[in-house]
Amino acid sequence: MKWALIIIGALVLLIGVTAAIGAMLPRAHRATRRARFRQTPEAIYAVIAGAPDWRSDVKESGRLPDKEGRKQWWEMSRGQRITYELVEDVPPARRVTRIADKSLPFGGSWTLEITPEAGGSALRITEDGEVYNVIFRFMSRFIFGYTGSIEGYLRDLGKKFGESAEIEA
Repeated sequence: MKWALIIIGALVLLIGVTAAIGAMLPRAHRATRRARFRQTPEAIYAVIAGAPDWRSDVKESGRLPDKEGRKQWWEMSRGQRITYELVEDVPPARRVTRIADKSLPFGGSWTLEITPEAGGSALRITEDGEVYNVIFRFMSRFIFGYTGSIEGYLRDLGKKFGESAEIEA
């Protein structure tokens, strides 16, 4: 019984410390990564604006009715269904998407900028994110990292084109 109380107390203390540190972290963050591809901006744009069947983290996806004139869709990723909306679309150079579901413990937008370069193009992704839950805030900062999703996206895009994506800050 004594050991059980010690273990329970340690877990409560750990959760409390995690929540306290998470509460001290800023709610908003900005993360950016860039990769070069041997593709035209048009080819990159066509893939990122199309179906996400090339992304390893997306298990299902579907179109939703437009809302307030904005295209909306959903993706099932890591066991969670997330609704997105298209905020800005300037083919083949820029695309801004945002999480449209306000009930999630996180939110934010991704700005994808495609620039032509010698021998191909570069894609820069900037995440302007917010993490509302203090436990998730701690985990996203110290365990998952702010750039993990961006880096996975760029690696998957490289695989789609049969290339290796060298990710830059």
